[in-house]
Amino acid sequence: MSAVAEARGLTRHYSVRRGLFAPPAVLKAVDGVSFTIEPGRTLAVVGESGCGKSTLARLVTLIEPPTAGELRLIGRDAVKRAPADRTPLRRAVQIVFQNPYGSLNPRKKIGAILEEPVINTRLKKPERAEQVREMMAKVGLRPEHYHRYPHMFSGGQRQRIAIARALMLRPKLVVADEPVSALDVSIQAQVLNLLRDLQVEFELSYLFISHDLGVVHHVSDDVMVMYLGRPVEQGPKDSIFRKPLHPYTRALLASTPSVEKKRERMVLTGELPSPLNPPAGCAFHTRCPFARERCHAERPALRKLGDRDVACHFAEEFG
Repeated sequence: MSAVAEARGLTRHYSVRRGLFAPPAVLKAVDGVSFTIEPGRTLAVVGESGCGKSTLARLVTLIEPPTAGELRLIGRDAVKRAPADRTPLRRAVQIVFQNPYGSLNPRKKIGAILEEPVINTRLKKPERAEQVREMMAKVGLRPEHYHRYPHMFSGGQRQRIAIARALMLRPKLVVADEPVSALDVSIQAQVLNLLRDLQVEFELSYLFISHDLGVVHHVSDDVMVMYLGRPVEQGPKDSIFRKPLHPYTRALLASTPSVEKKRERMVLTGELPSPLNPPAGCAFHTRCPFARERCHAERPALRKLGDRDVACHFAEEFG
């Protein structure tokens, strides 16, 4: 079976004006990202705010076009196709946003919100309503919720509604952009378990975006760590969590005691550099405790080391 999503050198740059007379600067939000998501698997994308995670989500869901690179969804080219030919791809890829309340129309009842994705199908009104009620049951909502408005639900219930809406078109890939970060810890586990159960039932693949490595450890099969728009380490979850090879990955894991309680302490110093003016050489060298002269001058390429890819000149020393 072919991959659900494949990206090669996916890039998204923005032109940003810095002043009335100054020439525009280039913001490299996503700068050459490659990955493959196989059927039934979850790729988690992690990193600090501003590393390009949400921009990547907009590219994969075809909300924005890439500046360069290739993207294939369900075996079809998603970049060179005419806009009218992308409808099947848009149906096959759905998104669950971070804010469950902001993504729901407050003026519509839940039944109408969930029916909206299938309203242009050949199904008649009673059949559409029946599909909605079936999906509500699968995400843990009760029949009487059909006639209620979004403000009448808790945050966890709203996110269940958002998940149900994403699944109404029976997609192959769901992009989950920080889907539990706005929820209480006790509710997070319930929603994560729901996503896992739905993945098995509907044979879904996930692109799961998060800054919480505890959540990533719970849901992912593969992990891609991003820094200033570029992947610095990617590969199987178990390998990366057991022995990270990039200093940035090591720092992220060290700051998550619930995942790695015995890992050596490593604290990131300094602020994340501006993506409008990234450092020369390795973008992480300004915060890396292991940086050397080569790191200041030469940007490391993403290279294969065992079962993963790492962008670090001295990654072998951490193996």
